Amino acid sequence: MNSQPVPADPAVVAAARAALAAEPVIAVVRAPRIPDAAALCDALAEGGITWTELTFTTPDVTSHLERAARAAQAGRRVGVGTVLTAEQAEQALAAGASFLVTPGVRPEVARVAHAAGVPVVLGALTPTEVARAVDLGAAAVKIFPARAFGPGYFKDLRGPYPDVPLVASGGVNAGNAGEFLGQGALAVCAGTDVVPPDAVAAGDWAEITRRAKAFVEACAVR
Repeated sequence: MNSQPVPADPAVVAAARAALAAEPVIAVVRAPRIPDAAALCDALAEGGITWTELTFTTPDVTSHLERAARAAQAGRRVGVGTVLTAEQAEQALAAGASFLVTPGVRPEVARVAHAAGVPVVLGALTPTEVARAVDLGAAAVKIFPARAFGPGYFKDLRGPYPDVPLVASGGVNAGNAGEFLGQGALAVCAGTDVVPPDAVAAGDWAEITRRAKAFVEACAVR
């Protein structure tokens, strides 16, 4: 497999960053079962969350992605997270992913994403990892787990990296999302606070819409 680096398209990166700045919440879905991925995305969008990240920890994720991607309306983005390998990245893109997310720095995933002209959000925690993710052309850098150092860490990272778009993931909820954004995160990931596995598996879309609205409203208070 070709391991040569592929540069990111500046236009793709800029568009992804602008979209995240305008709608700074990514719903991260981890569930044992998703009865209707398209309906799930609709429920989230009704609550104000247009970024949906399915994950490779969900059984049969590519089938769910295909269904959601086919039904996605303009302005909605359906991507895949917990991408660890180039093979997974290729599977996700073939299924229609509009963005990829990794839990850590994964050069091979970045290469596949750049070759396809799709933005990638690379995971990092330390300042060194942030720099590496930037060098690899990440559209944004996901600080994971964000709970490890809290919102103040984002303000600290803003010192050496004032222009790097940071995304808070792990331990973010409606009670602290606004603080993460206020301390320097460009966007936040909403997990079980918005998409509890039981609610997703039960297809309780009204509950998910309610939770999405509450989370988005909390983010508006920075």
